[in-house]
Amino acid sequence: MSGTHEPVMLAEIVELFGSIPHGVLLDATLGMAGHAMAILGRHQGLQVVGIDRDMMAIQHANNAKATLAATDATRFNAVHARFDTATDALRSLGIHQLSGALFDLGVSSPQLDLAERGFSYRNDAPLDMRMDRTEGVSAWHVVNEYSADTITDILRRNADERFAKRIAQAIVAARPITTTSQLAAVVTTAIPAATRRTGGHPAKRTFQAIRIEVNAELEILPNALRDVMSLVVPGGRIAVLSYHSGEDRIVKQVMRDAETDPTRPNIATPFAHPSRTAPRAWQKVRVAKQPSAEEQAHNPRASSARLRVMERCEVAA
Repeated sequence: MSGTHEPVMLAEIVELFGSIPHGVLLDATLGMAGHAMAILGRHQGLQVVGIDRDMMAIQHANNAKATLAATDATRFNAVHARFDTATDALRSLGIHQLSGALFDLGVSSPQLDLAERGFSYRNDAPLDMRMDRTEGVSAWHVVNEYSADTITDILRRNADERFAKRIAQAIVAARPITTTSQLAAVVTTAIPAATRRTGGHPAKRTFQAIRIEVNAELEILPNALRDVMSLVVPGGRIAVLSYHSGEDRIVKQVMRDAETDPTRPNIATPFAHPSRTAPRAWQKVRVAKQPSAEEQAHNPRASSARLRVMERCEVAA
């Protein structure tokens, strides 16, 4: 898993975890471990457990761990797991609470850059797009076996693709489609010429939508966030970097739901007794919501990133 990867909003992420209690920080989407290594180097009171469903990421992290000083190496663990099983992975290490958590969603630069992974419309490769290559459903199955109606729904739900129906019908008509180049060509032809001349690559949204379907990224996200947030101690923080509207809507809703404790009634009346008003369980942390213009110019892949951060409140029993 070589190739360049610049962690998005690295300085901001490292800074926002500076005030959390000493303890364990979960990097739920380890990737190339850029955020994790920077946090380890800056905050000596934190241990980092990084998980990733991509075994190549785990191998890279273990190689990076081998280069750390002995004291730093003891503060870092990399575990092969999907982030919706994060709590199980933590418990297997004897960890039952967290000082912080980071979710950097989406696909990493090396996954895009390695042609054989089948993520990119820019490189010719067999259709795959699985983050965990031991899992069964690949992009080939979606493209060649799903109905036109189902593909249409996937393109709309996962990528807000306005030409979803046209693209889905073109995909079904062109079967079998076995490579990324074939799929990109079919999608490009299905989109009106006037639209193809503006914006990015015509197949970008389709590839994104299929990748999300293959890896169940939106499906597993809400419960994964809630499960991890349930382990965060008062004063701890969770930070989430999302890269498209579907992810961000889910993150925003989960965080909004977490702001009050649903186990206690919240009575909207000035006559309600204070003990019957739901306490704030979490509060928003004011941070820059997107990378600086300088970072976006230097790293175009960061341009769609949106950062949301919450802090666990001190709640009296």
